[in-house]
Amino acid sequence: MTDFQRPAAPADSSSTSDRVRLYGAQFLTDPAALYSQLRQQFGGVAPVLLDGDIPAWLVTGYREIHQVSSDSQLFARDTRRWNQWDNVPGDWPLLPYVMHNPSVMFTEGNEHRRRAGAIGDALSAVDQFDLRAHCERIADRLIDGFVGSGQADLVAQFAMQVPLLAVAKMYGMPEAATPALVRDVAISLDVGPDAIPAYLRVQEAMGRLLALKRELPGADVPTHMMRHQANLTDDEIVQDLLVVTAAAQQPTANWIGNTIRLMLTDSRFAMTLSGGRGSVGQALNEVLWHDTPTQNFIGRFATRDTQLSGNRLRGGDLLVLGLAAANADPHVRPDLSAGAQGNHAHMSFGHGEHGCPYPAPEVADVIARTTVEVLLDRLPDLALAVPAESLVWRPSVWMRGLESLPVTFTPTYVSAQPGTAAAPGIW
Repeated sequence: MTDFQRPAAPADSSSTSDRVRLYGAQFLTDPAALYSQLRQQFGGVAPVLLDGDIPAWLVTGYREIHQVSSDSQLFARDTRRWNQWDNVPGDWPLLPYVMHNPSVMFTEGNEHRRRAGAIGDALSAVDQFDLRAHCERIADRLIDGFVGSGQADLVAQFAMQVPLLAVAKMYGMPEAATPALVRDVAISLDVGPDAIPAYLRVQEAMGRLLALKRELPGADVPTHMMRHQANLTDDEIVQDLLVVTAAAQQPTANWIGNTIRLMLTDSRFAMTLSGGRGSVGQALNEVLWHDTPTQNFIGRFATRDTQLSGNRLRGGDLLVLGLAAANADPHVRPDLSAGAQGNHAHMSFGHGEHGCPYPAPEVADVIARTTVEVLLDRLPDLALAVPAESLVWRPSVWMRGLESLPVTFTPTYVSAQPGTAAAPGIW
């Protein structure tokens, strides 16, 4: 494999000998070190191999990410442009990331602006004060479910539960349908034989929800999309609701879990003798810089032969956006130990017209911030149940999140009042 000590000549997309595998033990052990090594050898764009040794380019430089994501004419989103389809097996594990579907994710130009505009406007109509109050209730109910035991896994029992419950509320989804949605979205986002059947069930659930909103419209995201001037078809709305659901779930859950981990392991955020605690907002921002929930994103596709950072790209070449690598680029972060207080120029929500549409980042922040604040208020003596170094990150090239986050705290008895977690209902 590549010698990281020797500077490389500009690469060509047809060459595979100098490419570095973006998978396997080396990546999973210390991805930040690998990003740094790739940048030292190749600069802002590195030739890599994805699973099955499929060639691609990993964009590791902050300026290069900005350039690629700002130029949708040269670096486009439609995956049907990819020049490697003939080499991709039918069981390739990354197919869910590149298989074209008629959602906003793969549209371009005016069509993308039409679809993304409708999503942005629908999310803008969400009352963020009401959303915060609802997230407080969600967090309280979930905490009520384990507070009596004095221990919990804050990934499985908390962080992974909140985002979809918040989304279900924004969608105006009936309470009875929410548990199945939470279960199926979790299965659909995993790699396994049950992922596709679960995805189809989520798609069917969105279809049923849309039919319900045709009969009983409300102050919710699906109704706003149905009434939007973009004149979306039912199929377009269903597809785009699926995109919003997936984008809200795993990244926001990881953001919550990674932030709790940071606040339990970093002395800047630990409880002090004076009773103060570092800002939750600061911790959330630190995570976006250092342990961003989405490490890498597929991607963009060169629309013609071109050059990028001294590399010769062919039309149809795949570029993976290295969001975590760009956030650690020494050109913009010369001292990573200095923290990122007040600096919100990270790439964690993407950039350009295919970045997260406004106000999606604000909505995610409301969900994550409220969830963490309620947790710390309810469990002030929260502590890790295991040594920090024994926490395990999920083995993913794409997402950055913990397998589990076991904690201990002083148990508290919660009586089963109507509407609490001990009694049915999360609303």
